[in-house]
Amino acid sequence: METLAGKTADRFGKTIRFGLLLSSWLLLAGCSKPDAVPYYHTPDFTPIWTQDQNRIDTLHTVLPFRFTDQFGNAFTQEDVENSVYLTNFFFTACPSVCPKMMETVRLVYNQYRGNPAVKFLSHSVTPERDSVSVLKKYADRKGIDGQQWHLLTGKRKSINAIARLSYFIEKEQGFLKDSAQFLHTENLILVDQRGHIRGLYNGTLAVEADRIIHDIDILLQEQNR
Repeated sequence: METLAGKTADRFGKTIRFGLLLSSWLLLAGCSKPDAVPYYHTPDFTPIWTQDQNRIDTLHTVLPFRFTDQFGNAFTQEDVENSVYLTNFFFTACPSVCPKMMETVRLVYNQYRGNPAVKFLSHSVTPERDSVSVLKKYADRKGIDGQQWHLLTGKRKSINAIARLSYFIEKEQGFLKDSAQFLHTENLILVDQRGHIRGLYNGTLAVEADRIIHDIDILLQEQNR
């Protein structure tokens, strides 16, 4: 004859099993990748999920820019027109954060190498040290192809401005800083073919490369719709 204690234990066991099953389902559901990428309109990176073109037309876009690449050529927003691009900010002498960040960029770069629809922009935050020749040597040493991956230099004020005001690279904190204050962040920003911000990632985490690749693939599909 089953005792009350036995029944209670049985019910408890079933509850535990159901809880584990539910947890597993929720985990799988949470890990499933959506087939859309949000827009980001403000530096707090609140995602906006929309396909309404009228709404999209009102969202923040990257401002026009003009820098110099590792070949000494002018590089402007026209050079990334109709391209998806991943952007970050680094300096060649950086001993800690930058190497990890650039390696994450490289993982994504290797996935799209030879695909002109995807580009990579890495801006130097110490342009007075990272001259064109220094950037070129760095690119050669790292095996960076200047056709897709552009190392950019220019005036520090202009670099800081586009980082903080266009890409929201330091989130809300960037708006509280003077344009002369040193810029140092591990963040990577994904921009779509129309200049909208579509992703924010921690560049020091190599696992982020998979998420970036997933998001880029979606943006490339968007263009074909």
